[in-house]
Amino acid sequence: MTKIALIGNPNSGKTTMFNDLTGSTQRVGNWPGVTVEKKEGKLKGHGDVKVVDLPGIYSLSPYSPEEVVSRDFLVKETPEAIINIVDATNLERNLYLTMQILDLGIPVVVALNMIDVVEKRGDTVDADGLAKCLGCDVVPTSALKGRGLRDIAEKAAAAAAVGKREPKKVLSPDFEAMIIEIGDIIGPSVEDEDRRWYSIKAVERDEKVIEELGDKWKAIEKIVSAYETKKDDDGESIVANERYDYIVKVVRRNLKKSDIEYVSTSDKIDRIVTNRWLALPIFALIIFAVYYISITTVGTLLTDWVNDVVFGEWIIPTVADFLEGADVSDWLSGLIVDGIISGVGAVLGFLPQMLVLFLMLVLLEQCGYMARIAFIMDRVFRRFGLSGKSFIPALIGTGCGIPGIMAARTIESESDRKITVMTTTFMPCSAKLPVIALIAGAIFNGNPWIAPATYFLGIAAILISGIILKKFRTFIGKPTPFIMELPEYRAPNPKMVVWQTGERGWAFVKKAGTLILLATILIWFLSAFNLNWDAGIVMVNMDDSALAWMGRNLEGVFVPLGFGNDWRFTVATMTGLIAKENVVATFGILFEFAGEGLAEDGAEIWADVAAAFSSSSAALSFLLFNLLCAPCFAAIGAMRRELGTWKATGVAVTYQCLFAYAIAAIVYQFAVVFELGFEVERIPGLMFVVILLAIFAFLLTRKEDTEEESLFGNIVDSVRRIKE
Repeated sequence: MTKIALIGNPNSGKTTMFNDLTGSTQRVGNWPGVTVEKKEGKLKGHGDVKVVDLPGIYSLSPYSPEEVVSRDFLVKETPEAIINIVDATNLERNLYLTMQILDLGIPVVVALNMIDVVEKRGDTVDADGLAKCLGCDVVPTSALKGRGLRDIAEKAAAAAAVGKREPKKVLSPDFEAMIIEIGDIIGPSVEDEDRRWYSIKAVERDEKVIEELGDKWKAIEKIVSAYETKKDDDGESIVANERYDYIVKVVRRNLKKSDIEYVSTSDKIDRIVTNRWLALPIFALIIFAVYYISITTVGTLLTDWVNDVVFGEWIIPTVADFLEGADVSDWLSGLIVDGIISGVGAVLGFLPQMLVLFLMLVLLEQCGYMARIAFIMDRVFRRFGLSGKSFIPALIGTGCGIPGIMAARTIESESDRKITVMTTTFMPCSAKLPVIALIAGAIFNGNPWIAPATYFLGIAAILISGIILKKFRTFIGKPTPFIMELPEYRAPNPKMVVWQTGERGWAFVKKAGTLILLATILIWFLSAFNLNWDAGIVMVNMDDSALAWMGRNLEGVFVPLGFGNDWRFTVATMTGLIAKENVVATFGILFEFAGEGLAEDGAEIWADVAAAFSSSSAALSFLLFNLLCAPCFAAIGAMRRELGTWKATGVAVTYQCLFAYAIAAIVYQFAVVFELGFEVERIPGLMFVVILLAIFAFLLTRKEDTEEESLFGNIVDSVRRIKE
C-alpha cells in the first residue's frame, strides 16, 4: 500500500485536514516503543493509499519524542510522498520544516493552509512562485472550510507515483559546495537522493547520523570544522542561518502584504482574555459555565431522563419481567438485573452529562481558547516551580487521565515531566464526573459550584505538589521556557465538533462495556455470596457477603476521613481503583441490594447515599479522597510507561494516596466542627489534623535538597549508621 505522510507545525490545521482526507477510515494507536499517538487512514477515493498523520513538530532535529518519531518514519520507512501543512499566516517559521523535508528527496506537496485568513487580512501569496522556489507543488487550502483538499489528495497521489528525486540546491554557493564535498565522502553507502540530507545533518553534527557514518566521520569532521572556523559559528547555527536566509528571500518574493495595518479579531479578543488582570477571572467564569451547563442544567436533565425513563421504566422492568416469565433462577436474575444492568446502568446514566462536557471542551479547543488557557496558566505555574507546559497535560487529563499522562512527554525538563506525570490525574477526568455528579446531587442539592470547584482543586493540588516535590533531589531542575503559538480564533467546525465529541463518548461507552462490566460482575458476586470454603460458597444476605467482610476489615482506615462508618463507602473507594466510574457502579449494586430501588427512580439513590453518610462533611471528604487518590489501573499503567520503573510508579501512587488522605482528613475534621459543632470526641481527630498541617508546612518551607544530599537519603544514612 502506498504511504503518504502528513506533517506540519502544531496548530497548522493538520488534524482537521487529516480527518477530512481520510474520513471514517482512521485507526488510532501508539508508535512502537513510545506513547506518542499514531493516526493513519485511507485517502478518500484512493483505497490503495494510506495517510499517516505524524505528530505536530517544528523541525526534524531529534530533541523531543515527537521529532524522533517523525524523523524515523520519514528516514527509515520512507513514505512515497509527503503532504506538508504550512500555515500561510506565518510562512517564515513554517517553511523551516519544509526546507528540512525537501532535503530528504521524497516528493512533497505543500498545503498552503489558512489561505482564507491571509486573504481576509488583504495579503496575497503567489502559490506558483512559491512552488518554483521550493521545487514542489504548492496548493492553497483551507482545511476548516474544505477548500483545496481534493487538489491536495490528487497531487499527493500523483507525486507518490513519481518516486524519490534529487533535492533542489537552493542555499549559498559555498555551502552547497561543502555539501557536495561531504556527499562525495559519504559515497555509495547511501542513495544519491539521500546524500544531501545526510550531508547537511553531518554539518549540524547530528549524533545519529555521525553514528551511521562510522569511520567516514573523521574526514567529514575536518571539512565541517574548517567551515565552522571560516564562518565563526557552530554547524547547527550555520545550517539554520542558511535556511532562513533563503526562506526570507522566498517570502519577500511571493508574499505581498496589505498596506493597511491589519489587527485581527483574535488580537482584539486576546487583549481582553489574556490581559494580566482579567485572564484568570475570565478563565474561572468559563470553567464555571462549562461545568454548570454540563452538570447542573442541560446535562442533568438528560441524565435524569436516562436514569428515570430509559433504565428505570424501560430496560430494568422489561428485563426483570422477561426473566421472571422465563423462570430464570434467582441468582442469575440478580446477576443480570441487580449486577450488570444496575451497575453499568448507573455509570451509563451519566453519559449525557459527559457528552455535554465533552462538547463544551471540544468547542473551547476548536475555537482556540484552550491554547490561551495554557498561556495564562504559565504565569501561575512558573511561580510554583513548574512550566506552563505542565498545564497542557492537565487540560488533556480533564477528558481522560491516560492521554494527559502521555502528553507529559513533550516537556523537555526531566524533573517537570516526572512531576507532571505524578500529578496530572489530580484533575477531574470524565471517569470522575459521575462521582462528582452523584455527591453534588445527593448531598449538596446540585450546587453549581461543586463541579468547577473540583477543577480548581485539581489545579491547586498540582501547584502544592510542585512546591513539595521540587524540593527533593529527584525532581531538582529549573522549569523550561514555555513557547507556544496561539492559533487564530475560529468558528468551530460542526463536523469536527460532532466527530470529536462522539469519539470521546464512544471511548467511555466501550470502557463501560468491558472493564466496568467485568468489575460490576465481580462486585455483584462478592456482594451476593460468601467465601466460606469449609461450609461452601452460598448465596447470602449482602451484610454477610464477602464484600461486606472485606469492607468491614478496611473501613477503620477511613475513620479519620469521616466515611469509615459504612463498609459500602470503603468498598466503593477500593473498586474505584479499577476504574473511577466503578464508585457509582458499586453504589448502584449495593443500594439496589438494600431494596431501595435505583432502577425505579434514579433520584432515589441520592436519598439513600445521603442517609448513609454521617454528615455532608463526610460526603465532601469522600469526594475529595476519590478525586485525588491513585487513578484507575489503566492510568497507573500509563504512569509506569512514562516513569520507566515500577518502583517510581509505586512512589507516585503512594504519594497520590497519602496526599489525598491528608487533604480529605484536614477538610473533614475542620468542616465537621463547623457543621455539627465542637465535641470532646473530636479532639483526637483535630490533633491528627494539626500533625498533618505541620508536615505540610515543613514540606512546603524546607530547604531544597542539593545534588549531593536529600532528606530521605540523610534519614536512610542515619538508620544505617545506627544499625552499624
